[in-house]
Amino acid sequence: MSDSRYVSCRVDADDLSRFIRQALGAVGADEASRQAVARALVTASLMGTDSHGLRLLPHYLNALEGGRIAPSPRLAFTRRLAGTGVLDAGNALGHLAGYRAIDHAVEMAAEVGLGAVAVANSSHFGAAGCYALAAAERGMIGMAFCNSDPFVLLHGSRAPFHGTNPIAFAAPVEGADPYLLDMATSAVPWNRVQQYAAIDRTLPPDVAAGADGAMTREAADVTALLPLGGESFGFKGAGLGGVVEILSSTLANMVHGFHLLPMGGEDLATPRGVGHFFLVMNPDAFSDRASFQRRLASYLADLRGQAAVEGKAVLAPGDREWRCRDERRRMGIPLDVAQRDAYRGVAAGYSVESLRERQ
Repeated sequence: MSDSRYVSCRVDADDLSRFIRQALGAVGADEASRQAVARALVTASLMGTDSHGLRLLPHYLNALEGGRIAPSPRLAFTRRLAGTGVLDAGNALGHLAGYRAIDHAVEMAAEVGLGAVAVANSSHFGAAGCYALAAAERGMIGMAFCNSDPFVLLHGSRAPFHGTNPIAFAAPVEGADPYLLDMATSAVPWNRVQQYAAIDRTLPPDVAAGADGAMTREAADVTALLPLGGESFGFKGAGLGGVVEILSSTLANMVHGFHLLPMGGEDLATPRGVGHFFLVMNPDAFSDRASFQRRLASYLADLRGQAAVEGKAVLAPGDREWRCRDERRRMGIPLDVAQRDAYRGVAAGYSVESLRERQ
């Protein structure tokens, strides 16, 4: 959840969705693209994934205006085998590509038990958890992967090689919110570093390095991230980053992340060719639904029932996100000063009705 020291104002989720859709419409994005981006950014912001939520809208607007992203893309899906297919996203916003790919994967999983979709010619898709969650909301187990341009050191390397290459996993839980894991394979997401730099907030130790390769906690000085596991055990994160890279780029016949144009670079006209991979599994293909839910509920009860150390709580993946969502539905989604000013600038620059800010 957000640190109150950095909150400038709060906005309601419905108003944020309205604003995002109107701003995207102002630069020519079609209805499907507007709906997908709003769904993903609001979902991420409600769950507390602030690094991949509303703060990304100005970038997407710039990329649409620059020509990197197609405002009305023509997505083409080819089903190659009973449970596999490839989606050519046509340089769409990655959110539209992600939700469309999940739709195809869910349809195949309902039919044959599994659905796997590789996505080519896409762009940044925000928080990977949004797409795994979309499968869980339809009673399926979902996984999402994506590569990106290089931000992360290999274990022992001097220069970045992998992207933050996220992994997301979600499973449906009867009568409750889904189990949801959404993690970068770096020690910290790059967008969080940018977020911290914008508000002059100090990073935790052992997650990032400066130009000289030395560890730094000053977000503005960061030029590379450490892989998950930090200096001592970063080979684990680097290996996971490689798994994500292979799934995301090679299966979709895209260049691997080391050769991608930077997301935040000066060239906003050339499509980047980002790759994604989605896997959806139908629990009914392995066990009857009642048994699956009973075993999952038993596991989660045992997990949450473990004794915690003083001052801590034992949480299952997703628990923090759902608590944050419930709080933000009541109190509003927080904006820091940089986000507030950026949204005011978007409203003025694109003649969009301003967000209704509240304290």
